[in-house]
Amino acid sequence: MVKLLTGKEVVAALREDLAARIEHLADAGITPTLAIVRVGERPDDMSYERTAMKRAEGLGIAVRSFALPADAAQADLEAVIDEVNADDALHGCLLFRPLPPSMDERAVCDRLAPEKDIDGISSASLAGVFADTGEGFPPATAQACLEILDFYGIPIEGKRAVVLGRSLVIGRPVACMLLARHATVTLAHSRTADAAAHTREADIVVCATGRARAYGAEFFSPGQTVLDVGINFEDGALCGDVNFDAAIEALGEGGAITPVPGGLGSVTTSVTMAHVVAAAERVLAG
Repeated sequence: MVKLLTGKEVVAALREDLAARIEHLADAGITPTLAIVRVGERPDDMSYERTAMKRAEGLGIAVRSFALPADAAQADLEAVIDEVNADDALHGCLLFRPLPPSMDERAVCDRLAPEKDIDGISSASLAGVFADTGEGFPPATAQACLEILDFYGIPIEGKRAVVLGRSLVIGRPVACMLLARHATVTLAHSRTADAAAHTREADIVVCATGRARAYGAEFFSPGQTVLDVGINFEDGALCGDVNFDAAIEALGEGGAITPVPGGLGSVTTSVTMAHVVAAAERVLAG
């Protein structure tokens, strides 16, 4: 029977760990504080903001929201980023993207101080992931993939991993993070010839291309672990990048897969909170 790698158990374990760490910070007079920066009122941004605030408040993490109108100038957003960087009481910053087309998104992301960049959006943070220096923080979704693997005791060292997707948000960072854990990693993408031939030979497959139900039975083999990072809406329903029913049949006895919904999404939010706490701990450590 295929094992479902659900997120709720991982979230519970992370919550227990964070509670003790937040209590320690409170004893030192520090309240971990998250800055949420949003331009406009996109429904998905608003939904995630509510989710993040609820998760933060449940843990004892403070939140300050900085909301700008959709027609804000880039200079206005940069001024907010500068304010966040300069405020020692703000430990981490979550900047919602994509930004309006009129803005230079890369310039805005790189303006954020790496020590407050809890979702790995700046070039400095990404360089830390690629070089494995520990500077900044990795993207939360990439970290969530490793949290899932670790919680369920799925070995990484010495295993073959294939990552489908090469974005800076998930594909490239998670490939580097798996490599740092001594996996042998193949990074496949839209130009890869016969990507299914690569994925069938892997122990771990990460699907992160944002294509609804694009990966069916021909991409998988019995006994594999599949991490479905996709968040897509098809026919009004939430689904992943994996054709779930077909994958279940292909993975067979000993296989494992993250469901969508109920898999990586909730873990990603908890990882974001963990990064805020870690940023506050670094401040305490001086």
